[in-house]
Amino acid sequence: MSPLACVDAGLWRPSADEPRLVCGVGNFDGVHRGHQRILDRIVHLATEHAWRPAILTFDPHPLKVLRPENPPRLLTTLEQRLALFAAAGISLVLLQKFDLDFARLSPEEFVERILIERLQLAAVVVGANFRFGHRQQGDAATLGELGSRRGLLVEIVPAVLVRGTPVSSTRIREAIAQGRVTLAGRLLGRPFAVTGRVEPGAGRGARLLVPTLNVRPEQELLPRHGVYATETLLGDRLYRSVTNVGVRPTFDGQRLTVETHLFGFDGSVAADRIEVRFWKWLREERRFDSLTALREQIARDIERARRFFVRLDRWRQRPAASPVQSVQTAKK
Repeated sequence: MSPLACVDAGLWRPSADEPRLVCGVGNFDGVHRGHQRILDRIVHLATEHAWRPAILTFDPHPLKVLRPENPPRLLTTLEQRLALFAAAGISLVLLQKFDLDFARLSPEEFVERILIERLQLAAVVVGANFRFGHRQQGDAATLGELGSRRGLLVEIVPAVLVRGTPVSSTRIREAIAQGRVTLAGRLLGRPFAVTGRVEPGAGRGARLLVPTLNVRPEQELLPRHGVYATETLLGDRLYRSVTNVGVRPTFDGQRLTVETHLFGFDGSVAADRIEVRFWKWLREERRFDSLTALREQIARDIERARRFFVRLDRWRQRPAASPVQSVQTAKK
């Protein structure tokens, strides 16, 4: 597999001695199951035709420019998206600066000036809900019509359904904001993950309760305040864990924190960044009348999380186990 290259789309110039590109176009926030179907198709076409598998994506998210008063909180950082693209077999990411000038391009101008003239694409792959051009005047069908006039192969990938409803970044954001991280994981095809640097805490956990690592989250969107069964990747080791998202009301906290207690952790932090993967909601964050009551509740949280992971391990061992149930493809 070729290493992933990330290039400013405005500076990209195709070379005559390199393979042409088959390119997915979109925001790909979350790189969820619907996006993964698109990535699979890109890699398949690239293998079949000896093209290079690529992604054209936008920075910042278009709605941060077009709707700055209420932009979506992103599910993934750029670093996370690039890692997921690479894992799917993409070898080139073209990062297009999105500003008001770019937003004013008509659908015809976008296809002609960007896809045909600048990038010289061999093929483009998009989802069925794809919209583009000034005021989103173009859709997937428009792209197909414009592409056929210029000899550009356009493939439209049907939506992926989970429990009868299309997977979308908006649906995942709603689930995470509600604390429904198990549902979010089904839609993503993996647990929702928060990444960030380990930062020093007040030390109360280690002295009075249980030792925890405090994470300075890089994500714009965090799960609803509460306690979760999680897994925490520290260096190259994955620990089962319990994680609290909130303000620690028992200690009259004001600042939002993400702190995680790792099972079997020896207390030595060998890496300055960690990743916390959210598997299951356990309870609301709340204020306790005493440290003893809080300590007892934490013990119950840890036991519930341990039981959850025992069930998860048993489920994974089933012969016909699948990470997501009821995944379908929408009919055209």
